[in-house]
Amino acid sequence: MFSLSSKPIDADALKSLVNTQQAGAYVAFEGWVRDHNEGRQVTGLEYEAYEALAVKEGNKILEEAQKFSILKAHCVHRTGALKIGDMAVMVVVSSAHRKEAFVACEFIINEIKKRVPIWKRETYADGSTSWVNCAHGHKTAHGAKS
Repeated sequence: MFSLSSKPIDADALKSLVNTQQAGAYVAFEGWVRDHNEGRQVTGLEYEAYEALAVKEGNKILEEAQKFSILKAHCVHRTGALKIGDMAVMVVVSSAHRKEAFVACEFIINEIKKRVPIWKRETYADGSTSWVNCAHGHKTAHGAKS
């Protein structure tokens, strides 16, 4: 299941959702707010999402991850204002064997970042703000990313 949350992510609760007696492996990815991006000092950020479409596309990605023979997978992405060090996204996956869990977890986070309509606005030390990584792979007529 994919969901958005305006509250901090409870890593232990999310992990418990994929715990099953059939699992021999568990893999998690945590994405945190860092204090820099592209040479600029970041002091915080804000995520916005088109919730209905984000949840629909996120769940589609989790369904697609079943091709890696996993048992369960969940992902939560934050929305709203976040501080440096906050967890912005968490993906958890269980499978019978570790390789499948690792591959599926990487697939899920990569596809979430590419396809799910979530936008990030960074705030910088000088007080300015900028929306970053909002193109979701959109290319111009010449093939360059805009």
